[in-house]
Amino acid sequence: MSLNIQTKTEHFTNPLYLESGRILEPYDIVYETYGTLNEDKSNVIVICHALTGSHHAAGVYEGENKTGWWDGLIGPNKAVDTNRYFVICTNVIGSCFGSTGPMSMQHPHHEPYRFKFPVITIKDMVKAQRILFDRLDIHRVHAIIGGSMGGMQALAFAIHYPNFASKIIAMATTHATAPWVIAFNKVAQEAILKDPDFQQGYYDPQVIKEQGLSGMAIGRMAGHISFLSHESMMQKFGREYKRNDGLYELFGKFQVESYLEYNGYNFTKWFDPLSYLYITKAINIFDISRGFDSIGEALKKVACELYLVSFKNDILFRNYEMREIAEGLESLGYKNYDYFDVESDYGHDAFLVEIDKIESYVKEALNGK
Repeated sequence: MSLNIQTKTEHFTNPLYLESGRILEPYDIVYETYGTLNEDKSNVIVICHALTGSHHAAGVYEGENKTGWWDGLIGPNKAVDTNRYFVICTNVIGSCFGSTGPMSMQHPHHEPYRFKFPVITIKDMVKAQRILFDRLDIHRVHAIIGGSMGGMQALAFAIHYPNFASKIIAMATTHATAPWVIAFNKVAQEAILKDPDFQQGYYDPQVIKEQGLSGMAIGRMAGHISFLSHESMMQKFGREYKRNDGLYELFGKFQVESYLEYNGYNFTKWFDPLSYLYITKAINIFDISRGFDSIGEALKKVACELYLVSFKNDILFRNYEMREIAEGLESLGYKNYDYFDVESDYGHDAFLVEIDKIESYVKEALNGK
């Protein structure tokens, strides 16, 4: 069967009241669906994307060869089986792939928001999605799945909309962003802000698309270091040198340097720098206990089957951060959860790359053990 990809945009004119006390209006949300919605709408699975992800989670667009970011997991007969489930992935507000973000036009002016865009939180992203689902007449879903920032959204759904999903699978994430992650994000933020081509936020997006932004590329290189691990870098690159470079050339490159350069500079041509600043801010201030007296008080809200997945060698969101959520639920006497620590040396990006290590777990969680 085909994946049946459909990409749509919904426009909202009602104000979105944000956690900061500010308002966003009007706003758009772009979303993509796969599979077919059944008659009683009981087969919906929501996929939440990470920092630089988008609504394009699976399949290939006509005339392109790049697959969606979680294509290994979502599709006909895959772990998230689109023959069986109707899958929705939305682009979060604040992003740069069609949902309202800092480079969207500020109503009623015909100028982009830029720094006038309000700070968005993970809770705001989830609230906007919830409003979208209401409009689509979807008031309860079978499951929500997300990794990294997507896992943060999944946890926010579990706490703030406890009866919305029957099952929630949160991977490679945390209950509150640690200083280690904030530090990596700081390098990226500073590199962007101090790049003269950023023009204090008043850059021409077309110029950035064509030429890239070196400050952002450097920040992204720092990010890539945190997505891997000592072991995966050793396996992937070892101490290999670029074939055409000499060891004693000052700017001769190791394979790992080449990899960072390629991924860093390439990234700046397809991701907006202001969106990067706003979304890293949302990640930095994420804390599921905000608004509650403690993490335990927040976890008391959980009412779904909650599946927590960590990866042994994730240096960005450490496996013990996920274990802390599991222990919190255990101490409350909540039994409807499962914690799985995946044997992996890959690092943080394992949730995107080592699909073979999580697919049977996801399948069992979704289909009932």
